[in-house]
Amino acid sequence: DGLKLKQYKGNLTHVANTFCPELMSYFELKATKFTMRFPQPGNLEGVSSKGKHIMKMTNITFTYPGAPKPQLTNVTVRVSLSTRAACIGANGAGKSTMIKLLTGELEPDRGSGEVWRHPNCRVAYVAQHAFHHIENHLEKTPNEYIRWRYEHGFDKEGLEKVTAKLTEEDIKRIETPMQIDYKTENGDLKTLKCKFKRFTEGRRNANKSKEYEYEVMWQSDFTSWVLKSKLVAHGFEKLLKHVDDKIAALATQLQRPLTQKFVEAHLNDVGLAPEFATHTRMGALSGGQKVKVVLAAAMWNTPHIVILDEPTNYLDRDSLGALAEAIHAYDGGVVIISHNAQFVDQVCPEVWHLENHTLNLKGSYDWLESANKEAVKQAKEAEEYVDGLGNTVKIAKKKKKASKAELKKIKKGIAEKRKAGIEVYTDEELEAHGFDPEQS
Repeated sequence: DGLKLKQYKGNLTHVANTFCPELMSYFELKATKFTMRFPQPGNLEGVSSKGKHIMKMTNITFTYPGAPKPQLTNVTVRVSLSTRAACIGANGAGKSTMIKLLTGELEPDRGSGEVWRHPNCRVAYVAQHAFHHIENHLEKTPNEYIRWRYEHGFDKEGLEKVTAKLTEEDIKRIETPMQIDYKTENGDLKTLKCKFKRFTEGRRNANKSKEYEYEVMWQSDFTSWVLKSKLVAHGFEKLLKHVDDKIAALATQLQRPLTQKFVEAHLNDVGLAPEFATHTRMGALSGGQKVKVVLAAAMWNTPHIVILDEPTNYLDRDSLGALAEAIHAYDGGVVIISHNAQFVDQVCPEVWHLENHTLNLKGSYDWLESANKEAVKQAKEAEEYVDGLGNTVKIAKKKKKASKAELKKIKKGIAEKRKAGIEVYTDEELEAHGFDPEQS
């Protein structure tokens, strides 16, 4: 009966609305056969607004080795939990290059601007040629593949970040003994030179400060807490990125046990039925089904930002409709590289247009209005801002007078340091704690 030719009165739109809802997928991107859901990312420490930037690139220039001129020049982008951005441009314009710079897979030119990411931010990156992740595991089922990929608590297929690889110079600096201050059991402040052994993956906020401090185990098996700024100054920045990534990955394990039942439900959420998710080897799946496996695997650690490079290549219109609806319902940020204008128009009010080796930001009226409101709100809270020429300007905060209790505490710390033979000045200590020496 399903193969018989049927006739309906009215035009195509009327027939689709009244008799055959599945025809609507030819007019608009809308899921009619199944739904797709992304796992919600949860809260980020210190991020109270969905419009607050959690990833950013500022004035980035990048040149491929041996190339006569830069591929990208002075590119600045901001990504927040509310971002819905489409990255567009001609083939070879540098779209994938820009995304690789944002994720740390490539390193910008020396002397170029900075690339920053919130320490706890988890990012899922589904590359244009993402099938290479699963090509070596075609004998596994999708369920077995995801459990293998995350069995040690982190993503085995994670990006090989150039920005996280240690150079010979980095290793040399890390192996150099470091002077640390620590308190004995009696409360005395001591200074010691120690050689680094490893990080314990302990991290906390320093007292009355926004800065993190990390627990370090030294060669003598003695542990102490050291401020991030001090570790960065001694060449530990890349190792700290590894620690931050591990802590961010471990945060999802308690919420999502890596069991067959949970993984099967997760695959079902992205549109892969249990019969294919748990009982079919990946070698027997279609191209569209493999895309869903790659997408589900990247999303297992509940990322805060999802970056999709040409996701429309292997998905049919119904799957694209389901993907669009999943993006609308998702509480994290989304960046998409795509040539599919209808898909981009439906999900992305913000457009990053790469042309002539530079980036132009465009957007709908509603997006521009909300973005401007968010920028004004953040400017009031910020310690720095980027002016119209792309320069970072520090905002000088008014220093206050120290109270008697705060002054007493600072003087006590000065006395302990001087007792330990460390040369300190009262004015400098007051300024370091954010107080005005002349008023205190």
